[in-house]
Amino acid sequence: MSFFITFAAAVFVFGAVIAIHELGHFLVAKACGIQVNEFSIGMGPALWHTCRHGTQYSLRLLPVGGYVALEGEESPESQQAEHAATQPPQEPPVGIPLNEAPVWQRILVMAAGAVMNFVLGFVVLVALIASQEDAITSRVIYEVEQGALCGQTGLQAGDEVLAVNGRRCFVANDMLYELMRTASYQADFTVRRDGRTVELKDVRFDTWQDEAGETHMRLGFTVYGLKKTPQNVLKEAANSVLYYGRIIFTSLVDLLRGRESINDLSGPVGIVTAIGQAASYGWRDVCDLLVLISINLGIFNLLPFPALDGGKVVFLLIEGVTGRAVPEKIQGNLTLITFALLIVLMLFATYNDILRLITGTVF
Repeated sequence: MSFFITFAAAVFVFGAVIAIHELGHFLVAKACGIQVNEFSIGMGPALWHTCRHGTQYSLRLLPVGGYVALEGEESPESQQAEHAATQPPQEPPVGIPLNEAPVWQRILVMAAGAVMNFVLGFVVLVALIASQEDAITSRVIYEVEQGALCGQTGLQAGDEVLAVNGRRCFVANDMLYELMRTASYQADFTVRRDGRTVELKDVRFDTWQDEAGETHMRLGFTVYGLKKTPQNVLKEAANSVLYYGRIIFTSLVDLLRGRESINDLSGPVGIVTAIGQAASYGWRDVCDLLVLISINLGIFNLLPFPALDGGKVVFLLIEGVTGRAVPEKIQGNLTLITFALLIVLMLFATYNDILRLITGTVF
């Protein structure tokens, strides 16, 4: 039974994240009058298809992807669509080829997928926050425990935490994330106290050890809760999108700097395993993971690599500034090289996933 739950949860998460991404490309292309040859959910043989207004809509066998095939786009997706389509659209084209659209419209089309991933994360977060039993956690300190080291070194009840170690805090989890990143159990705080901004240097925290001898930080303070008004829910959801986005970006920077090991990377197997673990706890945990994966996909796709949407945006920006498109041969070669590197990286991450499963390491 656990296999079927994991499978269903994985199809739900991947399906939602990919479908909304492709829907972004599709909607903006249609709005700009660009011809969309096919909008497909899934890959492989078509289970169902229909043609409406010059576009073929397909549902395919393998629920592990999807694509939007645009007229005039030379991309792996469009080429795959050309070979995979069970039949061409039976209606004449109603739009212009992508390469004939103004540069700014093409940029919007390329960026729309990632933007929709952020929108999906925001909508799911609104639903999660609105339905939770607990109050929304604020960044204002309600009480500092008597004798707590953080109180002795600067923090006071009533302080609103604005930043930790120079990083702005959008939600309460930002404080926890930054404190987890410090190895010295101390941090610099920026707080609003009595209407003034106060810098607190070297705020230290108590520690404790578990049975295995590992040392952990003790916060030593609690924060106020906020009522779940529509305004507070929307604000918390928007700030949570920024929170997730920043930890994803920070993790990427840590990886490039060597602060995190490349061996910690997870691929599709690791993601499915994490989804299965989340499903065992309940639908809220699955939705939390969906938010993280959706925002992660949005950020990843905006990276300026030729094989990604962000790389296409870079090529278009160069065209917009210089008035000349980057030669297709250069674009194609850079895209092919980057795509190959991404495949190698995915295979390496999958190897890590399998190794963790064999050794019993928790993801």
